[in-house]
Amino acid sequence: MAVLVGKQAPSFSAKAVKGETIIENFNLEQFKGEKYVVLFFYPKDFTFVCPTELHRFQEELSEFESRNVQVVGCSTDSEFSHWAWLQTPKNKGGIQGVNYPLVADINKTIAEDYDVLAGDLIVDENGDATVEGELVSYRGLFLIDKDGKVRHQVVNDMPLGRSIRECLRVIDALQHFEEHGEVCPMDWEKGADAMTADHQGVSSYLSK
Repeated sequence: MAVLVGKQAPSFSAKAVKGETIIENFNLEQFKGEKYVVLFFYPKDFTFVCPTELHRFQEELSEFESRNVQVVGCSTDSEFSHWAWLQTPKNKGGIQGVNYPLVADINKTIAEDYDVLAGDLIVDENGDATVEGELVSYRGLFLIDKDGKVRHQVVNDMPLGRSIRECLRVIDALQHFEEHGEVCPMDWEKGADAMTADHQGVSSYLSK
């Protein structure tokens, strides 16, 4: 798997759906210099684990917004599938009420660029293509800073849901570092002591 941390996030322009609106040319460049971005990939619309994550992102959306973070979802489904799922009530397996953009990566190029595409496309010597596995995305999540650089990534296999709490913790750690220049140790939470990036600061932290 490619490690994108420390690199510019791969750019793209694709259709996306927000609420009842289909956006023709959605891209991350619009947030550069203005907002952080959490871009998360999920395998499929109209499934079982995926809506628990999408609903939870919506429930915690105000927490992301208070940190100046734009949440963006992405799967290899079409914009029409996204639209239909967004109009389906929660009690019928839908995600009605989700109000952040869902990108349609129907050509699978975005998932491939972020190296979260499951399955393999194999072309033989005759030019015939076959697919091993299913060309959908793993549960990848990327925290992108305001300069467009990836600062954190995590990829789960399809049966394993993610932790929104951990995502918010990492955002807090990044923003604390940017504001104070202090590094954040294991399990650091907002409001806890951090460490200066020198031996004296480390010794001071460890003595507490």
